[in-house]
Amino acid sequence: MLPGRRSPLIAVLSLCTLVTAGCFSSGGGADANEGSLAKGNSLEGVTLTVGSKEFTEQLILCQITALTLRSAGATVREKCGLQGSNATRAALTSGSIDMYWEYTGTAWINYLQNTEPITDPAQQYQAAAQQDLAKNKVKWLAPAPANNTYAIGVKTEAAQELKITNLSEYAKLARSEPKKASMCVASEFAGRSDGWPGLQKAYGFTVPKAQLATLAEGAIYNAVAKRDPCTFGEVTTTDGRVKALGLTIVADDKKFFPVYNPALTVREQVYKDNPPLEKIINPLAAALTDPVLQELNGEVDVKGKEDVDVAQAWLQSKGFIGK
Repeated sequence: MLPGRRSPLIAVLSLCTLVTAGCFSSGGGADANEGSLAKGNSLEGVTLTVGSKEFTEQLILCQITALTLRSAGATVREKCGLQGSNATRAALTSGSIDMYWEYTGTAWINYLQNTEPITDPAQQYQAAAQQDLAKNKVKWLAPAPANNTYAIGVKTEAAQELKITNLSEYAKLARSEPKKASMCVASEFAGRSDGWPGLQKAYGFTVPKAQLATLAEGAIYNAVAKRDPCTFGEVTTTDGRVKALGLTIVADDKKFFPVYNPALTVREQVYKDNPPLEKIINPLAAALTDPVLQELNGEVDVKGKEDVDVAQAWLQSKGFIGK
């Protein structure tokens, strides 16, 4: 997966990971009352272990899942904050956890060893889900519409001033007035085929070295917001700082960047043993759009709130769990 946003809780979570392969609580997390998702979908008597990777979005998704399952009566053990994609995936396939949210592009390329991403989101999901079930007995529930992929961001006022709405228009600007197309990128993005080199090739432009700055990933958001040293910059689409800093995502009209839709992945036997899971999780997934995840991530990364509190407040606001 893409370089993840890390919350202030990471130092604690990393310690938990070293000791127990993840922060682990035996049903000791926040309680949740029945809401719309639990009605007619009881998980009474069921014990489930929910995991996640270590960055902010994953920690929030872990808590959203744990709270939702508890609202349906399940006893939930949490292993939120496992270190990295490979460790989290191994926890699922080994049975250490029963489920976690994975991204379609990550599974397709990293785990299923395909070399070319599929640009259509529905086709990418179907291909990844079918292969993963057949090869690894991992069941994918419905994907969220959110797409946590690379993107180019710009201050909203700058986008309006320069009349840039998509990357084809940006490419035209870079060719005609390169000084106005100044760009900030992180070192990894600068060297990836699905990053800066591939983007320039796909859209047919180059940015002179004088207008290209390489920064730490986290510093790019503020640099773009201040338009110093760049007007445009590499971002990820569901990062909370996009909304918090008043940035606009420049539309990828040629669909160059791979698709990374999150979906809850579940061990096949766990899925078969618990039919209500799909009815509980699928409506939840449908509500997780780019703006929603930007908002939730920003509550943690920008405002400093606890991930469990952010998850609980959102679920209650939707009526998914009770107050």
